[in-house]
Amino acid sequence: MVRVRQMHEWTVSADEAVAVQQRLRDRVRVGDEHGPIRRAAGLDVAYRDPDIAIGVVTVLDVDSLTVVDRSVVRERIEFPYISGLFAFREIPPLTRALEALRVEPDVLVCDGHGLAHPRRFGLAAHLGVLTDLPSIGVAKKSSGEYHEPGPVRGDSSPVTVDGDIVGRALRTQPGVKPLFVSVGHRFTLDSACALVLRLAPRYRLPETTRTADHLGRIA
Repeated sequence: MVRVRQMHEWTVSADEAVAVQQRLRDRVRVGDEHGPIRRAAGLDVAYRDPDIAIGVVTVLDVDSLTVVDRSVVRERIEFPYISGLFAFREIPPLTRALEALRVEPDVLVCDGHGLAHPRRFGLAAHLGVLTDLPSIGVAKKSSGEYHEPGPVRGDSSPVTVDGDIVGRALRTQPGVKPLFVSVGHRFTLDSACALVLRLAPRYRLPETTRTADHLGRIA
């Protein structure tokens, strides 16, 4: 079971949500503060209509990439969609799903951004702070500026926001679009990219994201 710290309210205004991000972002720790990564959790949110969210977590054995635990939670979302505040829609169902796990993961692999965020506190960073688990963000679209990385698997290029390097565009497979990797909590960017490559041996997306997305579609 994953323990989630209650560090703020979720029923807040947009201005209050921004203030929460600004207050908590100093709690993010960048560094490889983790042991061996044996179990990785994939986190995703599916929507049946604009206000019903399905929070999904799958936990994979990193060596075999098989699912060893899973959790699905459905709930109504009150917070509106506002750019830069997406975590306030998606984290509530995700934390419920995390709390229902039987197997605790060594890392959270989030479908979203970590430090690659206007206030350096995206969904992966937010979840990492609330759980104090190592976390990384793996997004399909960039939140900053970047140059296309080389064509070979493992090629990468920096992603910048306001001139700061906040992540990397990472080519996980030759001939496909890159993914955008950023630190969430208790990880370095080098280790985050290495883990994503380890989790994506055959497809563009890591197996953590693929399994969570599939479960969300059929739940």
